[in-house]
Amino acid sequence: MSVKTILVSQPKPETEKSPYFDLADKYKLKIDFRPFIQVEGVNARDFREQKVDLTKFTAVIFTSKTGIDHYFRIAEETRFKVSEAMKYFCLSEAIAFYLQKYVVYRKRKIFYGKSNIAELAEILKKHKGENFLLPCSDILKQDIPNTLLAANIPFTKVMLYRTVAADLSDLSDVKLLRSLLRQV
Repeated sequence: MSVKTILVSQPKPETEKSPYFDLADKYKLKIDFRPFIQVEGVNARDFREQKVDLTKFTAVIFTSKTGIDHYFRIAEETRFKVSEAMKYFCLSEAIAFYLQKYVVYRKRKIFYGKSNIAELAEILKKHKGENFLLPCSDILKQDIPNTLLAANIPFTKVMLYRTVAADLSDLSDVKLLRSLLRQV
């Protein structure tokens, strides 16, 4: 029995330089890309039920690009004008650069770590007077709030988006061949 199609549980690559396309050409395969999970934002009503007042915060801690998108989406939906004086603390430089999509990039108001929360916590400690907001998903790694609590950094978590299972009802004819997978 030979494999003719492969289902990959992630979005289709944006460029043709992906190794998936090389495999498809080499072995004459059909590759379908379908993410099994998706991220959806909470609506303004669900956000208001969390009783978080965005005007009380002077700084935001971003752990992902998705967090940035949903923070500014909810600000727009609730008609909250984000202050020019707002400070942004990002987990990595890539996340900090993504902020340019929404704000003017200035060194005095955007800070970033080297990709882990412990390094970012050291930067956060230098800004003691700030009141931090942590936009997050319903599924959040517990080491992020634990590290912030251990460093005595005052923050408030707010759930702005959630991870849900994608609708895969149209894939009812896909069968998992375990014996075939063991051979690979």
